[in-house]
Amino acid sequence: MPPVVIENPILNSPFEQPARHFRFDDANNITADVVEGRRSSSYFMPIAAPKKKSKQTIDFGIKDEKKTETEHVNKIRAHVKTWRRRGWPETTSATLALLRHWTAPQRERRLFFCQVEALETLIFVSEVAKNTKYGHTWIEDHLKRAAVDAGTDLFRMAFKMATGSGKTVVMSMLIAWQVLNKRRNPRDPRFTDSFLVVAPGITIRDRLRVLRPADDENYYRKLDIVPRELLPELGAAKIAVTNFHAFKPREKGDAGGLTKRVLTANTPGAFTESADEMVRRVVRELGTSRELLVINDEAHHCYRSRPPHEGEDKLKGEDKKEADAREEEARLWLTGLEAVNRSVGVKAVYDLSATPFYLKGSGYPEGTLFPWVVSDFALIDAIESGIVKIPRVPVADNAMTGEFPKYRNLWVHIRESLPKKNVTLPAAAPLPPLPADLQGALESLYDHYKRQHADWEADQDGRANGRTPPVFIVVCNNTAVSKMLYEYIAGRETGNPHADGTPIVKPGNLDIFNNVQNQRWRHRPNTILVDSRQFESDAGMSDDFKKLAAHQIDDFKHQYKRSTGRDVENLTDEDLMREVLNTVGKPGKLGEGVKCVVSVSMLTEGWDCNTVTHVLGVRAFGTQLLCEQVVGRGLRRASYALNEKGHFDPEYADVYGVPFSFIPCAGVPEEGEKKIVQKPGNVKAVPERLLARPWLEVKFPRVVGYRYEALPGKLDAKFGPAHRMKLTTEDIATRTENAPKFGTSTILTLDARKATRPQTVVFALATHLQQHHFAGQVWLFPQLLAIVRDWFGDPDGDSPNVDYGDETFPGLLLFDEKKHEAAEKIRNAIIAANDGAHRLRAELPGTDRGGTTVGVMYDTVKKTWTTDATKCHLNLVPEDSGWETQFVQRIERMDEVKAYVKNQNLGFTIPYTCEGRPGNYYPDYILKIDDGRGTDDLLHLVVEVTGEKKAEKAAKVTTAGTLWVPAVNNEVTFGRWAFLEIDADNRHKPVQTILKFLKTRVG
Repeated sequence: MPPVVIENPILNSPFEQPARHFRFDDANNITADVVEGRRSSSYFMPIAAPKKKSKQTIDFGIKDEKKTETEHVNKIRAHVKTWRRRGWPETTSATLALLRHWTAPQRERRLFFCQVEALETLIFVSEVAKNTKYGHTWIEDHLKRAAVDAGTDLFRMAFKMATGSGKTVVMSMLIAWQVLNKRRNPRDPRFTDSFLVVAPGITIRDRLRVLRPADDENYYRKLDIVPRELLPELGAAKIAVTNFHAFKPREKGDAGGLTKRVLTANTPGAFTESADEMVRRVVRELGTSRELLVINDEAHHCYRSRPPHEGEDKLKGEDKKEADAREEEARLWLTGLEAVNRSVGVKAVYDLSATPFYLKGSGYPEGTLFPWVVSDFALIDAIESGIVKIPRVPVADNAMTGEFPKYRNLWVHIRESLPKKNVTLPAAAPLPPLPADLQGALESLYDHYKRQHADWEADQDGRANGRTPPVFIVVCNNTAVSKMLYEYIAGRETGNPHADGTPIVKPGNLDIFNNVQNQRWRHRPNTILVDSRQFESDAGMSDDFKKLAAHQIDDFKHQYKRSTGRDVENLTDEDLMREVLNTVGKPGKLGEGVKCVVSVSMLTEGWDCNTVTHVLGVRAFGTQLLCEQVVGRGLRRASYALNEKGHFDPEYADVYGVPFSFIPCAGVPEEGEKKIVQKPGNVKAVPERLLARPWLEVKFPRVVGYRYEALPGKLDAKFGPAHRMKLTTEDIATRTENAPKFGTSTILTLDARKATRPQTVVFALATHLQQHHFAGQVWLFPQLLAIVRDWFGDPDGDSPNVDYGDETFPGLLLFDEKKHEAAEKIRNAIIAANDGAHRLRAELPGTDRGGTTVGVMYDTVKKTWTTDATKCHLNLVPEDSGWETQFVQRIERMDEVKAYVKNQNLGFTIPYTCEGRPGNYYPDYILKIDDGRGTDDLLHLVVEVTGEKKAEKAAKVTTAGTLWVPAVNNEVTFGRWAFLEIDADNRHKPVQTILKFLKTRVG
């Protein structure tokens, strides 16, 4: 039946466990009914069609499918949920620190729930499940049986994650978890620091460089995967990234082809790498490392097929050729990993894929989920969480055939009229007419595209800030069809030359996508023809395809040379076309102006263009799995800015020819219908502004902590009201009565803590103080012990610094939170009494010690203020509240303010603790002020504009002023810094407040 229309299917926050979902009906079609709770893990398997069909039966090309629950995934998911609620017990300290870091509510770059859940599942299976306390050994037993059944001795775990849900982020989390644990537990066999990452093609292989800690764009730093103080430890990681084609043994030796044939007549393979030689080449970067951990990206390409199961139809024609090609790729990938296992050892294989299913021709029932999948976040979950675009499909037309609009299931209406794969026409032959239904679908979808393109052209601010045009993709079944469509859309050579010998070219039929100007090819094509499978293999493009794409290759070579000034002689055609395809939608790159992509077969996985707005499928779709694989290339979001509800606003991709039934779809809007959508603002650094005013760049230190360097001599402490503590039973209940409905009650107490001797408490507090605040200065312990004793006083008599409430006692100070709080107060008293500001030092990470406004770029749906180009390195300021506009307006008019930046997506934090709980504080603004010393020595003023008073805010502000500022100033290399809080009483006069602060400030 046609899909139900759900205009906005975003039900959940991307950062929380899904709490609602749309119900499937008994026929496995999505409905508009919302059900509370998370959807169970399931998938759809095609049901074999009857061998005999009535002559009256119309074959719409879509098989019936049955919904299959993934029982083992649902069981694992339930165990992980319970374990999560308990605070992730039974993990190593390094693992627990990472889990807390990934889920910290104050993170500036929050991770999607599905990303964290994938790691939680992996950690639970690896560290917790086998623990006798839990006894879930069945999980590992299931995975071992799955490996045996799949015909391999590799231990595999797979994580099913929808397109656009951030699989590369999960890989970086996985590597961080392993490396940090290996550093702390070098003999623990569960962990390693050596990784082989395998990709399905060259494009993804090159993009995965972000997994290398030494890369400038590495995710560990850029996405805050690892606390900054731990980043240097990742330097121990050894990571080799390759594509599976590297597993194919290569020819060796310099002999010619004839010589090799003669010499190998009786010894075949003498000039081909052995399996061990191939492995040494692939893992050369890892040195002598053994027991590697393998990460497979897009791992649905990696499996061992088996003979066809009984009753399975034999494949023919193009279906068989496609299946044979898939089988060869899967065989090469898996046998390559098995060779690595035999040579150097593989600890485990972790697979990531949006579609980890066996396909037709594998010998398994089509659509069978890989049994080693342990975590599942499907495309429908991603749509309901707003992580991907919403596909909009035809829901009605005026030529209804059967139960579907024609343009929804286009293939069945045009397949007999399209050229076959092996049919080629002379270059000058007339363009064959498009089937009417195909031409109607193409032009109908194009007409809708024109409206979005006009919106883009009218958005002058967006274009000035790097917004690239919307992209239209056409996915074809073979080269002949793609050539026909490309020539119809973009233009074709007539076979006749101009006077200068260049070909006369007939323009295409779709103006915006036309590649022809004055009967010549444009130097900047609007439409490109691609065969991503050829681009991605080491074999490169075939001669036939190079001939088809010759003019666009030449045009892009000229464009590359003009834009970079580099020679193109060493740039292969494959490298060039990969660069064009992979930069579609990216400002300042070769592909930025491309508006239409005509693809042979499916676009490659990992193509991450986020400006796709229209998809036309011109191929068969026998299963919903194929629908998902094709349309997934167009579902990456353009903006990740949150709305007022904490959700993403919907984004859409309009789709013809891809017949969904299990995904929530929105109908294609009627002609003239116009929805008002808040366009995201693209906040970014403007490099040109630094040419005349280099001081506009704001640099800042990445402080991770503070230390106090005590000088020789006696330490003192100056106690005051700020250093006092109060113990009450409101914080810690010390007496509890338990009673049944009938029977005897009982009293539970903390008598063991109550019996703790005061001397023990004092010693424990002094030890904690020395280890956490005076680390490495063990000679201070006797003095610290005396200071703690003075602070502690006499619990039974005079105790001026600890206020004991009724039924409380000194032993409560040994609870972790109270112990941290007491130590912080005593440390602050020591600093206050010992000229502490001059002895405080900032703790900085070993690498990446500072941040900058250079390279900042992010989207926001908040209202924005366009900055003064003479005052701010960034183009826009997002406004969080009404007072912010006035604040920015006024500081831009201040002569003293030479530069400023709002602290959003900069990564500037001030570490603090409140009642023993560590956190990161994000102040509002950084101002660079001329306080009389000129632009070569500007004062960096950190400004916090405060609303209501809260204990947490007080701790942040106090830390900034009394710890962070003096510690950073003592480092000298980061310039001069100060901190100013503008409270609610002074928010209406920020200029006066800043000037008064500067007048009274010393230094």
